[in-house]
Order: sequence, then C-alpha cells, then structure tokens
Amino acid sequence: MELNYHGYFTTPIYDVYLPNFVKPLNKVSDKYIKLAQNKNKVFIKEREKTFKKKVGDMNLVHHSESLLDKAEFQDLKKIIFNTSNTILKQMGYHFDIKNLIYTDMWVQEFSRRGVGCHEKHLHAHCHISGFYFLKCSEKTSFPYFQDPRPGKNMSQLLEHNKNNITFASDQVNYKPKPGTLLLFPSYLEHAFSSDCGADPFRFIHFNLKVF
Repeated sequence: MELNYHGYFTTPIYDVYLPNFVKPLNKVSDKYIKLAQNKNKVFIKEREKTFKKKVGDMNLVHHSESLLDKAEFQDLKKIIFNTSNTILKQMGYHFDIKNLIYTDMWVQEFSRRGVGCHEKHLHAHCHISGFYFLKCSEKTSFPYFQDPRPGKNMSQLLEHNKNNITFASDQVNYKPKPGTLLLFPSYLEHAFSSDCGADPFRFIHFNLKVF
C-alpha cells in the first residue's frame, strides 16, 4: 500500500540577512529609545512608590514613537515594502500594489535589568508583520510563534520530541542575529521569551496591510 502525502494550510515565515542597516539604524534609534525611556520614568517612579523598592525599569519594554515618517528609516522601509508585496503574491493573494500600505513601525528595547518579554499576540487588520533585529545575541530574548490553527490547538496531543519541528509542533522559535529581517503573515500569533538582561535586545517592529 502506497501512502500519499499532501501538504495543505502551511504558514510561511521568511527571513533575510541585511547587516548593512544595523550600525546606522542603531545609531539613529538611540535617540528614540532614550525618549521612550524618559516617558517611562513617570511609571517607574509610581511603581517604585507602590513597591517601596527601587526596581528601575525591570520588566519594561521601551517603545519608540512611530518611525513611519522618519527619513533615516526610508531605505529599510522600501525593502520591507517590496519584499512584503512579493511574499503576498507568492502566497497566492491578488491585489494592487498601490493598496499595500504600512500601518505602523517602531523600535523597541528590552530593559537591561531583565524580565522584558511580550505575551502571545497578533496584529488584527494587517497582512504582513515582522521584525528587523538591531541588537541581540544567544543570551537575549527571541521570538516564538504559535500554530495559528485553533482546531488543531483544541485537540493538541503530547509531542514525542519538542526539539524536533514536526506536524505535531504547536510552537516554533527563531534565534536571530543583528541584521536579521523576519516577515510573516499577521495572523500568526507571536511572542518574545523572557529576557535576562545579559546583553542589549533591540529590534524594529512593523505591520503592513492591503486595503
């Protein structure tokens, strides 16, 4: 008996290595991260008052303002835009490129005091999401992705070996390096593991949609 295999309903994650942007975008991002850190000072002060203990920015993630209109990020934006257009068409979608737009882009950095993380979430009303990593290492946080099929998750069995990526896997993670650009469908739920603060962890997050 010959058992035939047909793979359907797969979810792609794309990556490309773009190291040339790391140094200049880290430099320009410093001021936006500094502004974000300053905005968090009020929250930190109130939290320490409540805790009656100096904890600084532990467990916080410093989010910048929108980068969409910042001239220094336009070259990266063009690459992401063109790549997103290619990805959506490779996936089989039909649309006019003039209807593909950015919804947001920002840079963020996890606290150097540790415990920074992101819970699982997705970006509604978007079609492509992604990250460009500016600072990371083997010691920092990393993104992981949840199987997006609720029917499978509802009846999930124990995996034989979680270290292997198989049809049974309900999560996968990705260990980036500075210069890694990741793109994926926005319906894919994602999160970031808890960071220990051993090394700086900074990345640009973005979303695009077709309207």
